Amino acid sequence: MLETPALETKSVETDTIADMMRAFEEFKSTNDQRLAEIAAKQSADVLSVEKLARIESRMDDLALKSARPAIGGAAPRSGADLAHKSAFDTYVRKGDATNLQTLEAKALSVGSDPDGGYLVPPELEARINRSLVNISPIRAIAGIRQVSSAVYKRPYATSGLDTGWVAETAIRPQSATPTLSSTVFQTMELYAMPAATSTLLDDSAVNIDQWLAEEVNIAFARQEGAAFITGDGVNKPKGFLSYPTVANSAYVWGSLGTIATGVAGGFPASTPSDKLIDLIYTVKAGYRPNAHFVMNRATQSAVRKFKDALGNYMWQPSYQPGQMPTLLGYPIAESEDMPDIAAGSTAVAFGDFSRGYLIVDRVGIRVLRDPYSAKPYVLFYTTKRVGGGVADFDAIKLLKFA
Repeated sequence: MLETPALETKSVETDTIADMMRAFEEFKSTNDQRLAEIAAKQSADVLSVEKLARIESRMDDLALKSARPAIGGAAPRSGADLAHKSAFDTYVRKGDATNLQTLEAKALSVGSDPDGGYLVPPELEARINRSLVNISPIRAIAGIRQVSSAVYKRPYATSGLDTGWVAETAIRPQSATPTLSSTVFQTMELYAMPAATSTLLDDSAVNIDQWLAEEVNIAFARQEGAAFITGDGVNKPKGFLSYPTVANSAYVWGSLGTIATGVAGGFPASTPSDKLIDLIYTVKAGYRPNAHFVMNRATQSAVRKFKDALGNYMWQPSYQPGQMPTLLGYPIAESEDMPDIAAGSTAVAFGDFSRGYLIVDRVGIRVLRDPYSAKPYVLFYTTKRVGGGVADFDAIKLLKFA
């Protein structure tokens, strides 16, 4: 009896998790041996160090494999969706936009024209956005809003209503009007330009939606990932590391609070994990249940070796496909756009990013077919508009290696 694809996928995921568990046990054994060598001889054997590095590399590969998303999507439901999908497929394959122009004119789609491109079908847009969530570290944990305009304004109160205790029959004083301000999130244009051969486009067996989604979502995710962390806000979202920072003891709204490790470019030699615990508790209790660590692979490699007072490893691998490893019980979102551990760097972030960082997506991904610029290839200029920035400065704190 043949296995179904779903059963095959489940088997692969189970094998990957089992491999991760075996690798982690081997990691712990090898690292314990390294620590014993340091205690006995003041240095670790080079063979132990090299073996540990190989195990860590294998663990990283397994973690990436378990987190890799499968491209999929629901079939269009309505007749209008089916018509749009059919017209879009004809446009991509043959360059005939007649039916697509008619459909979008009826729908009064803003900004969709032969020069600006045509809106992709709704299920393709959903597929691309869903894949971005799966492969973009910050998008997977941040708050997301969809808007139909170029700007999103988020109001917040800088002073609330007056409140107080009064007797049952006492006169209630008039409440003062709250003072409101707003944070503005501008959506910026992000583009990708995959190329296809005429042979690929003529092949009816090729799923054009899936091909386009696979081509653009990695490019979009790479650009977004960097912008959401270090973007300067000029023609791109503003990353959370681009905001002013201040020691958490002197924290003010508009800056991100930091705590120092006490060592320039490193953790303290004694009880280094205490600084991670301090970082956790700089975040207010209301933000901690949904909090994540954010760091790059090199930093995760350093904290992966930390133990508690009982000798238990604080870092734990994920036990379910697609889930993140944990540190001190909190998930780790690994992003290579985070800085390395260095003097003065803020290499570790912690907080509730779903409340602390807001991503603003403008509805509609557009595609413009270009068969002329790179003959014999056909280019597909694909654009989306996205913005981002810190929405709640209380929700995110940084560990500063200083």
